[in-house]
Order: sequence, then C-alpha cells, then structure tokens
Amino acid sequence: MKALLRATAVAMVLSTLSAAPAFADAATDQKFETIYKTEWDWRSKQEAANEDSPSGEVAPHLPDVSKKAQDAKLAYWQDVLKQLDGVDIKALSPRALENYQVYRFQIETLIAGQTFKLYERPLTGDTSFWGDLSGMARGSFRTEQDYRNYIAQLSDIPRYFKDNTDNMRAGLKRGFTLPQISLQGRDATITSVTDAKSLEDNIYYLPFKSLPATIPADKQAELKKLAAAAITDKVVPAHKTLLKFMREEYIPGATKSIAAYDLPNGKAFYQAQVHEYATVDMTPEQIHQIGLDEVAKIKAEMQAVKTEVKFDGDLPAFNNFLRTDPQFYVTKPQDLLDRAAWTAKEFDGVAAKYFGRMPRSRFAIIPVAPELAPFYTGGRGGPGGYWVNTWNLPARPLYSLPALTLHESAPGHAWQMPLAAENKALPPFRQYTYISAYGEGWALYSERLGVEMGMYHTPYERYGMLSYQMWRAARLVVDTGIHAKGWTREQAQNFLLENTALSKHEVTTEVDRYIAWPGQALSYYLGEMAIWKARHKAEAALGEKFDIRKFHDAVLELGSVPLPVLEARIDRFIAEGGKGPYDDEE
Repeated sequence: MKALLRATAVAMVLSTLSAAPAFADAATDQKFETIYKTEWDWRSKQEAANEDSPSGEVAPHLPDVSKKAQDAKLAYWQDVLKQLDGVDIKALSPRALENYQVYRFQIETLIAGQTFKLYERPLTGDTSFWGDLSGMARGSFRTEQDYRNYIAQLSDIPRYFKDNTDNMRAGLKRGFTLPQISLQGRDATITSVTDAKSLEDNIYYLPFKSLPATIPADKQAELKKLAAAAITDKVVPAHKTLLKFMREEYIPGATKSIAAYDLPNGKAFYQAQVHEYATVDMTPEQIHQIGLDEVAKIKAEMQAVKTEVKFDGDLPAFNNFLRTDPQFYVTKPQDLLDRAAWTAKEFDGVAAKYFGRMPRSRFAIIPVAPELAPFYTGGRGGPGGYWVNTWNLPARPLYSLPALTLHESAPGHAWQMPLAAENKALPPFRQYTYISAYGEGWALYSERLGVEMGMYHTPYERYGMLSYQMWRAARLVVDTGIHAKGWTREQAQNFLLENTALSKHEVTTEVDRYIAWPGQALSYYLGEMAIWKARHKAEAALGEKFDIRKFHDAVLELGSVPLPVLEARIDRFIAEGGKGPYDDEE
C-alpha cells in the first residue's frame, strides 16, 4: 500500500508538468516505451480476445481469474511500477511524458484493484461476469476458426464460473460482497439460460442460427452439433451450479450494509475508488459539498424552465407532472427506438459544425435484452451500439431521450471511444482503455452541448437535459452520502426524487447501482466540470481565434486520460494559438 501511495504522490507531481522538459533523451523515451509495450502485450493476454479487441480475434479460452492468477497480476504490476520509478521523467519528450502520466495512472489503478481484491466482487449494479459473458454470443464471428474458438470458450465456462465463485466465496468469508439489497433479482440473467425452452432459445446458440455462406454446409452441420453439445453439457450445467450458489450462499450471506466504509478497510477502499473514478485526489467531504453547490445552481435553471412553461406549482410538483403526464411517454417499444434514432440522425446533420475529425465507426440502436432490462439503466452506449431500455415504458420519458441519446451514442460514448481506437498516433494502452472521469465527463458535456447544437426543441426537452445534469450533480451528493456519510437507501432515493424528474423506477435502479459500484457515479459531473473549465479558459485566452471544432478535436484526440492530462493538453492548445491537432494534415 505504501508503494501505491508513493505512486499516487508522483502522479500528482506529474500532473503539473505541462511544459516541455529542459532536455529530452531518446534513450529515456525508448526505455519507457519498452516498459509499456511489454506490459501491454502481457495485459492483453490476460483477457480473452473477442470481436472488440484490437486483433479482432476470438480466443479459444476464457480469462484465468483464479486466485493464483490474481496474485500473479499484482506482483507483475508492482514490478512495472518499480520500473516506472526508474524512468527519469525530466528526460522524457513532451509526448512521452503525456503517455507516462496516462500509463502510470492505469498501473496505479490496476494495483489498487488487486490490492483491494475487487475480483472477489465480479459484479456491479447491472453487470456481472456471467451476464457480460453472454454478450459474446452477439459477436460478429467471421471464419470457421472463430466459431470453433467460440465453442471452446463455451466448453471453458464451467472452469471460468468456478474460479469466479471461488473468489466470491473468499469475499463472503471476509465480508467483502455486494450489499444484499443490490442483488435482488440478479438471478434473472442466470435463469434466462437455465430455463431456455429449447436449444435455439438459448442466447449462447445465437451465432449458429445464421452461419456465413463461406462455411461449407457439412462444416456448418458439424459446428452446430459441437455447439449444441457444449451448451447442453457445459454451459447449462454451469449456470445451474451458479444459480444454486447465488440463491443459497451468496445472496443470503451478502453484507446488509450499503456503505463502502463498512467493508474491510472500507475508508481506504472508498478513497481508492474515488481516485480511480475521479482521477484527482479529493476527499468525500469535498466532493459532497461540490455536489450540493452544483445542485443549487442547476435548480435555478430548472426553475426558469418551469416558469417559461407557466406551470403553477413548485419544482417537486413539476417533476411529478413530468413523471405522470401521458404526453411525455410512448406505449410501444419501437416508438422509443424510433425517437432515439431520429435524435441520432439529427446530430449527424450538425456534426460538421462542431467536430473536425469524425469516427469511421457506425453504431446500431438496440433494445436492452429482456433479462437485463428490469435493473438496467435507461440506455448505454459504446463502440458499435446504443442500447435503449424499452422495458417499463412509463419510466422512459421522451423529454429525456435527446440528452440520453447524445450521451450514449454521438457525440458521446459511441463517438468518443471509436475515435480513440482509430487514432493510430496513440499507443494501444490509450486507444483501447477507458478512464471514467474523461469518458463519462465527455458524454455529459455532450448533453449540454446539445443546447448549442439545437438538439432540444421544446422547453421540456431542455428540462430533461437539466434534469440529467441535476442527476449527475446529485450523484456527487448521493454516492458520498451512501458510502461515507451513513445515508440510507431511502434517503438517497428521496434526494433524487426531490431534485430530478427521473421516474421512481429509474431512481430505484440508479441508487442500487451506486450502492453496488462505489465511486463510479462521481466520474460524470467532475469530468464534465473539467471540460467546461478548460473550454472557458481557452475561449477567454484565444478570443476570435477559438474554433470549437479544433477544441473538440484537441480533447478527443487524447483517447481516455486522467483529468490533469486533459487540463495540460488544453493549456498547450492555448499556447499554440488554438491550433488543431490535425491542422498539419490539411
């Protein structure tokens, strides 16, 4: 732990180094490059490759998550940190120094995760090791070997599940589990496999329903036969064993407290989570107060909209009106998907005015799987997809949909993440990793940017955007309240109900997500504040030279970085007179 604290202190010093070093030594750059290339190659092999991995391969195995493997990871990353301590940062070139800051933060975070044994809690608010695994069935397999490797993965599921449940038992033994309340209904994603009516209804059989014509018919028949055997003999029994474990051991034995502070070494654990998800060193008390201050500011904006639409009543009454009036809701799932698609295409029409570099990647709009939907967020986005939750339509208001779409699709997650992956000037550890304060901060910034882009057509839609801003500011209050200040679940729910227009269902699922995933909810608003601060600084310094497209390109060409690195990049943007990162290519 002392090494972790020392590393954090060094990272804080590095965050202030935005100027070029007195001298740059090519040998020092090479030394650092050898460290990160060697580690990245090793790190990449710790996870099973899939269609989203840089290679596009489908590996014939699942990751080794055993205790032995976890100990080996910790030892490996601790050794990498020692190697980083041996790099003379003053001799690094500016680009290498930027890479060093990002990379060191990643290694510190990885060490913290192993130190606190996060692998003993391989599930969060709405994700789990088994639920995430089922997503591979929706992958785009291309070759016969891809399918054979996928079948090998299916056959590896019993071992993979056992390793995970062994880790969870170790967590149970020391009281390091998810809170019991956040586990209610989580077995639905398991029973969707165990109770499938037929082989064809099993999610894992999905890739074999339509095999590529390039695979000969006899090979197709063989692959289907092998897949059926793996699912029947390996996949379903493993899920039945997991279901028994969850129902009879894990959920009954899970901790009753919802606070991270009540976990083993809880205060240090929560502070490490804060550092990971905020990327800056702040106390829970500081973050809680920032949240309260921002809630008050946004509430004034919301009051102005309420006045604009001439609503006769206070803000809680207005929120209740928005939650219950039928004019704000659709009755058919496809209608919600259609509206999301309309907003996404509206953004396409204005994108060139706000961005110079656009991703080649496209995304689909997909309904959330029914077994996940009851406790899933309203939507989620990333490379290739924007998942819209069409379950419980009375909880999916249309006035919030434009903000949700900008956040999850473009120019949010389904835009930012592909841009990073497509940026060949970045080392792979910046192309294919995700730092939450940056990624979620950018997505939330995208929501408010929608005002400038003309994406909100009614006062109610602007209010929906403000409600989402309020929701993220309130998260600063609620997350720290739950995990550091003794708040109850009901207290957290009431705070969101009083201050946002979120539906009661959304409030319930969101609070349970914060309970299960300490610190992650802090990413959004702190990240957005950093981006707006950097933008306002650049606008003031550059005046007429400020070009919004070049500013956005400068932010997005970074990949995913800690907030101090973002701030240093915009300082350089200002020093260079507002020059865009791609100006030399024009």
